[in-house]
Amino acid sequence: MQHLMGLVRRCADDYQMIQAGDRICVGVSGGKDSLALLTLMAGLRAYYPRPFELEAITVDMGLGMDFTPVADYCRSLDVPYTLVPTEIGPIIFDIRKEKNPCSMCAKMRRGALHDAMKARGLNKVALGHHYDDAVETFLLSLFYEGRLSCFQPVTYLSRMDVTQIRPMLYVGEKAVANFARRENLPVVHNVCPADKSTKRQEVKELLAQLQQQYPDLKTKIFGAMQRLPLPEWGPERPLSGRGGIPQGE
Repeated sequence: MQHLMGLVRRCADDYQMIQAGDRICVGVSGGKDSLALLTLMAGLRAYYPRPFELEAITVDMGLGMDFTPVADYCRSLDVPYTLVPTEIGPIIFDIRKEKNPCSMCAKMRRGALHDAMKARGLNKVALGHHYDDAVETFLLSLFYEGRLSCFQPVTYLSRMDVTQIRPMLYVGEKAVANFARRENLPVVHNVCPADKSTKRQEVKELLAQLQQQYPDLKTKIFGAMQRLPLPEWGPERPLSGRGGIPQGE
């Protein structure tokens, strides 16, 4: 845990993600990534030199998932927890019968999350995207859109006056999975009908195949993203220039 918290702190420092007095929300889906981020941010809160407040918010998609274990876990971390009930799932899958549901789902969930943040007086949201997510998103943009692009480590959304931060960008997916298992995090099974059948899953599987022949492929792609740099991806100290291979890679 100390090692992963160190990676989260280094990422937060490199991209100036946290300022003193920030009121930060972790968007908790119930998956391993967001629960790991919540745990690490709760630990970081105790000693980070810029004091910040931390809360957790879950947008319930209306698919029958039980978030009681997540609420109990937040209480054990002394993190205020808000569950936002919605009918996003039934609207997308039953009423609209979307053929490509992920984009609309993300937009609707983001809107519900930001509304809940504003009601709670929170100014930043920490999202659980990790190192592998960044590499996969970069390749998705390249393969399917023909452009060099990725989400940004820090994004200010002027319309909502909300800043998105991604403190786990230096943590690999295997490390997140191992951490979630060791800490026995209360992962909620994802019942979304589109889970594991997306273009992202295709790219994930392709990367796994390529890694067998080029073991440092993801490291090189991530380093290229920092060195180009993509918009807002130029940190003060590039990870690739410090021998900082993310845990689990």
